[in-house]
Amino acid sequence: MIAYWTYDSRYIQVDEWQPNAWIRVDNPTADELSMLETRWEVPLNFVHDAEDADERPRLDQEDGWLAVIVRVPIRCDDVDGGPEFHTRPLAIMMRGDVFVTVSFFDNEVLADFVQWSNRRRQPERRGYDMVLSILLSSSVWYLKYLKQMDIMMQSAEDRLDESMDNEELQRMLGLGKFLIYFITSLRGNEVVLMRLKKLLRSAACDEDLLDDVDIEMQQAYDTANIYSQILDRQQSSYASIIGNNMNVIMRTLTVITIILMVPTGIAGFYGMNVPNGMETWTWGFAFSILISAILSVLIYVYLKRKRLI
Repeated sequence: MIAYWTYDSRYIQVDEWQPNAWIRVDNPTADELSMLETRWEVPLNFVHDAEDADERPRLDQEDGWLAVIVRVPIRCDDVDGGPEFHTRPLAIMMRGDVFVTVSFFDNEVLADFVQWSNRRRQPERRGYDMVLSILLSSSVWYLKYLKQMDIMMQSAEDRLDESMDNEELQRMLGLGKFLIYFITSLRGNEVVLMRLKKLLRSAACDEDLLDDVDIEMQQAYDTANIYSQILDRQQSSYASIIGNNMNVIMRTLTVITIILMVPTGIAGFYGMNVPNGMETWTWGFAFSILISAILSVLIYVYLKRKRLI
């Protein structure tokens, strides 16, 4: 789908393209891509790179076009209806009065950018400032999703404090994977921003906006790193707790086995089908039970003193 957005005290969608209008392309068809190439000479080789879900962030300049690929966060549901967090590429291209964004994956970044700009009555952004604005909105959404991950981590931690459930442990492993996606993508976006800063040395741009992008992106990167480290330590702690619980269980079973070996040995000795002097004694069975009980108690006291129980 191709939509044209222009600014008239707020961003509004129009039916036809106008100079300096924002061409927003979402999940384009082959015909729409062909129109981009024939009408505005958009480099489709770069556009098709954004179709790859694993495409890395980068910045290129070709035939007067400034082409940028950044990775934006997305949230979706797994087969069980639980939340999943990923990142996907977003292509941004500009040349003269043409500004194009192409996304092959659904995301909330661009729609939120329009709503936020209209709600805050933000001034019109063009050219480099528009690129910076999209980067800022992307960083804000990274932080929003990171807060949701933090809530999920705390919820899983509370449930694990009650009982060690494999499902909660697997959920924490999944969060660790999502955090790695975020860290890697944010690092790539930072590299793009660094290269973009070099271009902005000789171009006019909103310095305050550039600082905001730098701060928000660094904050998102640091937050993702902190959450990842916390999650790693939590997983290590739970692994230690599980291992300790297993040691306690095995020690308890070993002690029970040792104690039960005494009556088992005595019963086996006196139960052999050979003469032992007790087969005709009236109190022979009671005596063997008494000896077994006394020896079991003595072994229990010994193990207790050695703090093995």
